[in-house]
Amino acid sequence: MEELCAAGAAAPLRTDAEEPKQGSVLFLGGNEVKSSAVVKYSSAPPQAAFARLQEKTDLKLPPANWLRDSAKLGAAGTTILGNNKKSKPFSSFGMAYDFIDSVGNDVDVVSDSENIKKLLKIPYSKSHVSMAVHRIGRTLLLDELDIQELFMRSSQTGDWTWLKEFYQRLIDQKWQRKKKSKEHWYQKAILSKFLYYSINGDGAAQPVPSTSKPHQEGPVSGESDEAGRASWPAPFEMPSSLSEEPGASNQGSVPLEPSCLVGHVASAPKEQNLTPLFSDGENSQGLKNDFVRNILWTFEDIHMLVGSNMPIFGGGRYPAVSLRLRDNNKPINVLTGIDYWLDNLICNVPELVMCFHVNGIVQKYEMIKTEDIPNLENSNFSTKVIKDIAQNILSFLKSNCTKEGHTYWLFKASGSDIVKLYDLTTLCEETEDKYQNPFTMPVAILLYKVACNMMLKKNQNKKHYGTIRTLLLNCLKLLDNGRHPQISASANYMLSELFQLDEPKKDSMDFPINGNSDESYSEEEEEMPDSDENGSYSNSSDPPDDNKAVAIIKSVGELSVPEKYKSVHRIRPSCAFPVCHDTEERCRLVLNYVLEGLKSVDSSIKKESDLPAADPSTPIPLKYEDESTSGGPECPEKQMALFLDKMGSFQKGKHSSQSGMIPGSWQYKMKLQLILKSSRAYYILSDAAMVLQKYGRALRYIKLALQCHDTYCCLSASMLPEVLMFLCQCLTLCGDIQLMLAQNANNRAAYLEEYNYQTKEDQEILHSLHRESRCQVFAWATDLSTDLECQLSVSCKCYEAAYEILLFSNLKNQNPEQHVQVLKRMGNIRNEIGVFYMNQAAAVQTERVVSKNISMTEQQLWKKSFSCFEEGIQNFESIEDATNAALLLCNTGRLMRICAQAHCAAEGDFKREFSPEEALYYNKAIDYYLKALRSLGKRDVHPAVWDSVNWELSTTYFTMATLQQDYAPLSRKAQEQIEKEVSEAMMKSLKYCDVDTVSARQPLCQYRAATIHHRLASMYHSCLRNQVGDEHLRKQHRILADLHYSKAVRLFQLLKDAPCEFLRVQLERVAFAEFQMASQNSNAGKLKTLFGALDIMAKTKGAIQLIRKELMAESEQIRKEKSSAENTSSHDSTPGLNKEEVLKLLSIFESRMSFLLLQSIKLLTSSKKKIGGVNEEEIVLKTNKQVYSLLLRATANKAMTLLERTEVILSLLEQLTPNAEASNGGVQ
Repeated sequence: MEELCAAGAAAPLRTDAEEPKQGSVLFLGGNEVKSSAVVKYSSAPPQAAFARLQEKTDLKLPPANWLRDSAKLGAAGTTILGNNKKSKPFSSFGMAYDFIDSVGNDVDVVSDSENIKKLLKIPYSKSHVSMAVHRIGRTLLLDELDIQELFMRSSQTGDWTWLKEFYQRLIDQKWQRKKKSKEHWYQKAILSKFLYYSINGDGAAQPVPSTSKPHQEGPVSGESDEAGRASWPAPFEMPSSLSEEPGASNQGSVPLEPSCLVGHVASAPKEQNLTPLFSDGENSQGLKNDFVRNILWTFEDIHMLVGSNMPIFGGGRYPAVSLRLRDNNKPINVLTGIDYWLDNLICNVPELVMCFHVNGIVQKYEMIKTEDIPNLENSNFSTKVIKDIAQNILSFLKSNCTKEGHTYWLFKASGSDIVKLYDLTTLCEETEDKYQNPFTMPVAILLYKVACNMMLKKNQNKKHYGTIRTLLLNCLKLLDNGRHPQISASANYMLSELFQLDEPKKDSMDFPINGNSDESYSEEEEEMPDSDENGSYSNSSDPPDDNKAVAIIKSVGELSVPEKYKSVHRIRPSCAFPVCHDTEERCRLVLNYVLEGLKSVDSSIKKESDLPAADPSTPIPLKYEDESTSGGPECPEKQMALFLDKMGSFQKGKHSSQSGMIPGSWQYKMKLQLILKSSRAYYILSDAAMVLQKYGRALRYIKLALQCHDTYCCLSASMLPEVLMFLCQCLTLCGDIQLMLAQNANNRAAYLEEYNYQTKEDQEILHSLHRESRCQVFAWATDLSTDLECQLSVSCKCYEAAYEILLFSNLKNQNPEQHVQVLKRMGNIRNEIGVFYMNQAAAVQTERVVSKNISMTEQQLWKKSFSCFEEGIQNFESIEDATNAALLLCNTGRLMRICAQAHCAAEGDFKREFSPEEALYYNKAIDYYLKALRSLGKRDVHPAVWDSVNWELSTTYFTMATLQQDYAPLSRKAQEQIEKEVSEAMMKSLKYCDVDTVSARQPLCQYRAATIHHRLASMYHSCLRNQVGDEHLRKQHRILADLHYSKAVRLFQLLKDAPCEFLRVQLERVAFAEFQMASQNSNAGKLKTLFGALDIMAKTKGAIQLIRKELMAESEQIRKEKSSAENTSSHDSTPGLNKEEVLKLLSIFESRMSFLLLQSIKLLTSSKKKIGGVNEEEIVLKTNKQVYSLLLRATANKAMTLLERTEVILSLLEQLTPNAEASNGGVQ
């Protein structure tokens, strides 16, 4: 249970395992002071009950147990009796290392309780104050800075000479620390004996051995240690995952129990595979946490991690008391009262037991409650004032100690009222050697450790990235790279880890613009303009050069004024973490840190000349590897070695570094991590360049990524699955880039320029890689070729290599998505290569004019193309990608058609016939198209592909039927069989030609269907002309011809851009009518057929109008061009109209019209003679004669232009139309 205690209403000591609960707030004299304490660590055994000494006990005589080890006491001199040793200059660092979780975030101050008390007594005391202050995040570390000791050391070692000179120049030299008097040592001895008496009041202790040493600090004996520990409470169970590492300090010489520890921080994040740092450095630098207790003390709103050595006793009705010895002749003063009160508050001790003596003879005991201490006679003080002093001092320090990594010196001379704050780091830098400051390394290590600890939790809270970055950058500022390359390399690596390379799309979301860290303090932070804090000396007697002070408290009395100093630095959001909206910017930052890390590693590797020579007399042990124990030929390492050997010039078994780096060393591990990080950064850069279509740049970056990976492979003996997976991704991306370069050959010059550009940073990283290895396994994959076939081939090889990695490393099942992607790309690139060879074959075919034979080159191209398509189809089928498989089957069908076209004879051959080879390849093409349709299953799967395959299939049937019809193989087949095959092929073509679905291809389908009907009608018409005999068959052909002609007409009427075709079909229908008329005997029948033919001709009016419209548009265009540019060049035809064909069709039209009109005139004249009288036929006859006359005149005029002829025909058709209808009715 945690209680909020007022003015010393302290609860018994408790450990961190107990959950804090809101307690009551106690009031004392109207002054409210809240205090609570949590013991984070204690090396003391359970509190021993104190024994009340009898009156007249002589404390000058030593007790029997004096300075002896005991199960109750723990290690003599360091446990319940407190640690009498003087506080070390780095004591706060020892605590900070042990409770790294608290530093930077939760805790305001880390310090020895003696320093806290000294600060809070400043307004009451004339004593000097000299403390070192360091800032880590929002935490201040306070340590005593013993000037006299430093100056003594300076004269011996030469350190701190700059401070000595500064001190002598600027600060009053009158102050000298007084030497300890005999009285002082006498009082210490009496106190020590009193405490031992109090523990062992029965006097049954053994005599003091003559060989015992005062304040022995070795570990306790086994028996007593076990006995002592057995009765200790176990308030905290350490998680099993937190194991002891060399980086943790040992909390004095007492062995640590997990129950005593609240947390344990490794020296570097395990997930980064960093080597443990500072295994011995902390202890050797005196950075050990040797306090008996570490307490998290909350005083009002100030959170402090305090080290305390105060002896605490318990037992009986007093769960915890502090024991004090006082000379009865000397009254308690305010300073002593504050001392006692703060000690009890810090340790949560509710009562104080005071033993009074005169000249070492015990007189009496007095029990005082902690909350009553401020009201004791002669030591009366206000707890509220103490609270104000604490808040003011903290605010003053936080406002002025703003630079992380800097050592500040808080100094008050003895007897002075002025408190000054100096920045020693800045003063030290003026001496041109910042390492003259002994605090530099401990601060750097602490900054590093806090960052490491936060990195371990980085996935839990990304808002701390700014803080981590600030900590690491400040750590690097303090470090000398030459002296501490390991920390420097590790810090740079962690800085690179902060940037999430694996989430390129989310970077703007992860780091909001308005502040990303709770606490980060950069060097550029401004000091608050406050005259009270930063004012100059008001006393004219002060030294003249005091502008060196960062800040000054002009009078210690100011500290008692409530809220005199206000800190705005407690929670100050900062944009310390750069917001990288641009992927390239983020990767460049990562590469910058990686390069610095590589430089640190490289600088620490000794050159071969520096290494000791081998002793010729010592045999070199040879390691023989047993094949059976090494995992056999199937182990991933061997498979990888074989794969790399196959890929390029990789020398199997060579995993050594050229620079002399020792495998297993920190340099080796760190360099591998840095190389891998740089490889990932280059991969992301390449991917980003791909998105921007900067393919030359993308290839350069992926080349660098693979070069990094090559070096990694050469150095690393084993391959992690993640690394193999990453290599697979790199090769896949490289394949994509090569394919895009092949498809965008027009910009090759620009890509080449991008590819050859290289930054200084990239060159330095490459230089670091080449120090280790120059093997380039994947050099073949990243060359910028100018040959299209080579680029496609390299792309394919990249995908094949990626697929091979997935197979031998068993990553196929773990990463099914990647497996599918690689197979899809393999199918795609094989399709691209297949199409490339197919187009080459088509080009060779068009160039082949003279030779009729198919060349070997052409056949080789077919084979290559077919092989690629076949492999691609297998790739897509293996991942059940029906759509892409159908597209490749469609392309194979197209290849078969090209093969069929190649087998047709030369154009000049008069006896050209449709060959069996052509039929074979066309049928193969049909098979592939049908397979494609079966692969898709139904149109819903992919309508566009389905329609495309249907169109290609329809085209193949149509082409085959057309060739059979135009170049009938009469030497091999009968006419009837050919007609039957043509008819079947045409009907199948119609089946796959979708005229109803509205799409971009619909007009094409309608034109194709109309053409098929036209061709079928022409074929049946031809059969009817040439056929003799079977009347039933003739009748069937007549019906079919009529049916197909009418269907062709209906479809051509739907099309607005095929007037010539429509006209041709109508003219063929007229010819068909003429052919029928020839076989008719009766005049009435002939007249009916004639008027039917004239009606067909009249219906061509729409097509002739379209022709006229196009001719007018063309003449208008010519006229405009002539008037604007005086262009005299002739325009024979427009893109949409073939003038020769139009002329030919109009000539036929005029001749047929002339013939029909003449025949109608003859027949109508003869019928008139027979019937006599005036009827409708006479009107028709008159009109026909008139139209016939006009037509004869028009055809006789050879000077008429084409446009004029169309206009004449249109006017004649206008006259003919109503009469034709009337005569039609009359005949009927």
